[in-house]
Amino acid sequence: MAVHKPKYTKDEYAQRGTDIYERNIRPIIEEGNRGKIVAIDIESGNYEIADDTLIASDRLFLRLPEAQIWFVRFGYPAVHRIAVCI
Repeated sequence: MAVHKPKYTKDEYAQRGTDIYERNIRPIIEEGNRGKIVAIDIESGNYEIADDTLIASDRLFLRLPEAQIWFVRFGYPAVHRIAVCI
C-alpha cells in the first residue's frame, strides 16, 4: 500500500481545494449530487465524485498516484459530522 505524504499545510490544502471547488466544480456539477463526495487533486484540479471518501480517493489515486486530495461534500459545510448521544 502506498503512503501518501502531504506536500502542503492544512491551510494551503483548504485554500487551494476550496478555490478549485468554487471556481471549477461547483457551478457545473453540484446540482443533482447533493450529499455526494468530490475528491479534488489540489495540484491538477482533477476530481472524482462518489458516495464516500474512500471510493472517490481510490478512483483519483488510480489516475494520479501522487494526488494531493481535498474533499468536499456537495451541499454541506463539512465532509463528516460528529453526533453526540447523551
